[in-house]
Amino acid sequence: MGFEEADTMPQSSLPTVPQYAASVANYCASRHPDAEGALVISVVPESPADDLGIEPGMRVLSVNGHELTDMIVWLWETDDLEADLEVFDPRDNTVARATIERFPGEEWGVEFDGAVFDGMRTCVNACIFCFMNMLPKESRDSLSIRDDDYRLSFLQGNFVTLTNMSDAEVDDAIGKMLSPMNVSLHAINPECRRKLIGRNAPRGIEVLERFLDAGIEIHAQIVLCPGINDGDELLATLEYVEQHPGITSLAIVPLGFTKHQKRFTTSYSDDVEGSRAVVKLLEPFQERARATRGCTVFQLADEFYVDAELDVPPAETYDGFPQFYDGIGMLRSFLDEVEELRCSHMDDVERVGEYLSQRDASVIVVCGEAAQRTFDAFCALFSSNAQVLTQAIKNEYFGGNVNVTGLICACDLLAQLPEDLSSAIVLIPEVIYNYDGLTLDGETREFVERSLAARGACVKTCVSSPYKMLDELGE
Repeated sequence: MGFEEADTMPQSSLPTVPQYAASVANYCASRHPDAEGALVISVVPESPADDLGIEPGMRVLSVNGHELTDMIVWLWETDDLEADLEVFDPRDNTVARATIERFPGEEWGVEFDGAVFDGMRTCVNACIFCFMNMLPKESRDSLSIRDDDYRLSFLQGNFVTLTNMSDAEVDDAIGKMLSPMNVSLHAINPECRRKLIGRNAPRGIEVLERFLDAGIEIHAQIVLCPGINDGDELLATLEYVEQHPGITSLAIVPLGFTKHQKRFTTSYSDDVEGSRAVVKLLEPFQERARATRGCTVFQLADEFYVDAELDVPPAETYDGFPQFYDGIGMLRSFLDEVEELRCSHMDDVERVGEYLSQRDASVIVVCGEAAQRTFDAFCALFSSNAQVLTQAIKNEYFGGNVNVTGLICACDLLAQLPEDLSSAIVLIPEVIYNYDGLTLDGETREFVERSLAARGACVKTCVSSPYKMLDELGE
């Protein structure tokens, strides 16, 4: 191994995670509570990490004397051509020190387990609309972890409230210019924020304004709750965003609620006029933003247009889709791909349709209720000889107004699809599974596919993109 020296150091005596004052969030329990540093899970052969002797199972404890607590530290400290490392080897409980070196443009060749290594910062708020508090009691524990980690906002795009950040963390984020950040704003008036978030709400605005003053770009979000932060409260929040050009996009998403709570019984999903009123309220802000900033800035979630029974706006109003994975512009992107297929790839569509007709195969395209009309546009590409139809799955597992494709559960999917699926091709949206291939009700992808295959189905799981779906049907 290419390390200069080694000291025996039991793993349990490694440096402890620093603790913060009670006014900010504590770290949640680490997946490896007795192990500090970053766990190495893979090393590229003949890379700088491999040449140094780093192997999977080892832990990098520090970089250039800084404790390796997250990928931000790693990226910041290894931006040059060399870095000083401390590495723990669990085989003999030793810590070795060495300098890792690379050529210009060369990758280090090491992959770590996750993005944060010292435990995720958890939420200190009491948000009345928190989906984690509306889950069924039998939900697996990992679904109820309420993360609110500013590092994951920068690294992975998670939305955070900033209410649990210490002054030292704020200074560090500004010093490293962690930009952009995704911030849950919800409301600007103090009383409304306290009602929505809880007593820590003022801290979020304090940190937000420090970030804005420092030049950190902000993508903000509002969860709109009827009768709470809509109307005049929403107007005040929109005016605040308008006055702060550092907030380059604002996503407004409707309240979602399940049957496993007692606070909410209605939202925009059953209020066409209320949804249209929100659309109308935003229009002058969008027009002014396009005139003064050259972009729309103020963006409504796709559900608002579905709930208002209005067409989704054209692609150019989405500013390059900065909040696509917050449900902003997904339907427009899908519809535009359908139109591209119609204009430029109908030969491929007809070829697939003819193939399906010859096999006498029907196609069931699975989606959530909110997206059915949009998915119907894809099915309409095919001639009547090819039976390609959507199957909207009603979300009985969560209940309430949950109707999006990404929250479909295996129990509802299996209960609502036909028992006889002979000669049927079933397209399952990949988004219903997590990284480990589990649905929200804890069933595996293999179980779902095996259950449908037992009914005679040919099951295909793919990204919900017209191009990808067409490719799957043509294979």
